[in-house]
Amino acid sequence: MFKHILIPTDGTDLSRKAVIYGVQLAKTVGARVTAITVSEPYNVASMDAVLVAETPEEHEAQTARVAERALEQVRMAAEAASVSAETLREVHDQPYRAIIDCARACGCDLVVMASHGRRGVAALLVGSETTKVLTHSTIPVLVYR
Repeated sequence: MFKHILIPTDGTDLSRKAVIYGVQLAKTVGARVTAITVSEPYNVASMDAVLVAETPEEHEAQTARVAERALEQVRMAAEAASVSAETLREVHDQPYRAIIDCARACGCDLVVMASHGRRGVAALLVGSETTKVLTHSTIPVLVYR
């Protein structure tokens, strides 16, 4: 069945549930897991230096802390289930593209990820990385909701 499962995570509650589900699925089918978290690069939203909220270094430190917490959840779940797991942090301005590229590069045959459940206009305006992965991936995607 599946041999290598990619689990994208952002550390949110729903994402944690998807991590647990993905790790349990991996245990059931004897697969290994790679988890990825994608941080967006530093972008200055203003040309006025007085309005810039943080420095690139502060942004990097903050996103690294958030990513480490999210990936630690995966390591703990995998260890508890005795599942082999690797964790990756990527910085990319298009998280869905980083997820798809990682799945291909790592040889994953399934992506297990959460859907944050936005519907209607909110889903159209905000967009969804899950929807983008579903739309653009040639690798099967299981959406945990």
